[in-house]
Amino acid sequence: MNFLKKLLNRPVAPATVPEFWSWFLSEQQSFFTVIRKKDGQLIHNRFLDKIVPRLHALNPRFYCETGMTDDTTAELVVSAEGDIPTFVYVEELIDAAPTLPNWKFTALKPSTGIRMSIKLNGTPFDSDTIRFFYDEEPGYPDEINLTIIHEDFSEDNKNTITQGCLLYMDALLGELNAATLIDDLAVGGPADAAGRQLIPMEKLGDFLTWKEKEFVEKYEGARHDTENDQYAALEGEDPDGLPSIAIINTDLLDWDARASHPWMAVVTVDYTKTKGMINNGMPGEEQFSIFNELQEELDSLLVDSSGYLNLGRETYNGKSEIYYACREFRRISKLIDRTIRSFEGKLACSYTIYKDKYWRTMDKYAHTI
Repeated sequence: MNFLKKLLNRPVAPATVPEFWSWFLSEQQSFFTVIRKKDGQLIHNRFLDKIVPRLHALNPRFYCETGMTDDTTAELVVSAEGDIPTFVYVEELIDAAPTLPNWKFTALKPSTGIRMSIKLNGTPFDSDTIRFFYDEEPGYPDEINLTIIHEDFSEDNKNTITQGCLLYMDALLGELNAATLIDDLAVGGPADAAGRQLIPMEKLGDFLTWKEKEFVEKYEGARHDTENDQYAALEGEDPDGLPSIAIINTDLLDWDARASHPWMAVVTVDYTKTKGMINNGMPGEEQFSIFNELQEELDSLLVDSSGYLNLGRETYNGKSEIYYACREFRRISKLIDRTIRSFEGKLACSYTIYKDKYWRTMDKYAHTI
């Protein structure tokens, strides 16, 4: 499983998931023969260079790796390289995979187990060189904030050590858990752990499972009805005189169960990429009207009873952003993606989803209300 290939930006005919698997079926025997030889250059030229553009045609954020799980089984792992909005599409692709006798198909990079070891620039990363400790920040008891301690960390090699520790964590926990169970991760050396009790990496998986179970039980069933919520209209300007206009749900910012909706989805419209701009970074009337249509469409899909809370929106410096707190990240990824695609040619839209249990994204508004 040492052959990782980023997607190449090559032209290839548009594809659907069924078309991809139909093509794979026609090539799978030759692919298996290549991978079984365990020749890195051969795998690069005759497998990755063929499959990567096909995956890219499905989704430009798809990555893959391959190798033999045993003497008779080749594995194709499709990854999103930690990009949370892409996870659901990787999972759907693998769910649609055919059953083949000499193949295993895996969604997202799996855990390689606690006994694994990697090297980066000659530096080892394993359970002998790495420990961790856990911080509970006052006021944010549900956040999982970890510090990874590598015994050889120094200012001179901190980039290598940090990169190696992140790769190690990804392999230790698997792509899904590494991206979704930890809220904040820092890397340091023995000096950063002075007075702290360091925990062996072998215990990290059980620790995260326990904390996640505790978290889910704490907030199970927490809901918020926004029908009668109060909103505040905020106006301001930056030091250069650029105005900002925001509409924020003030009741939600005071809610004591915010962590029950731990995912933050931000939909961004960039007016600088379309026509209709006016002075001071504000959109023209036509563009702003289309933006309102976009939000109305999103709000009709992302309702509070289904676990989505519209926290508000802001327009500033050529962009508008809409903020949603969510109970999950899979379904909302598809709903937002499908909606903004329907506005292609009208608005330049993008979105991101990330863990934000206490809605710190909204702190700048809480301090002005």
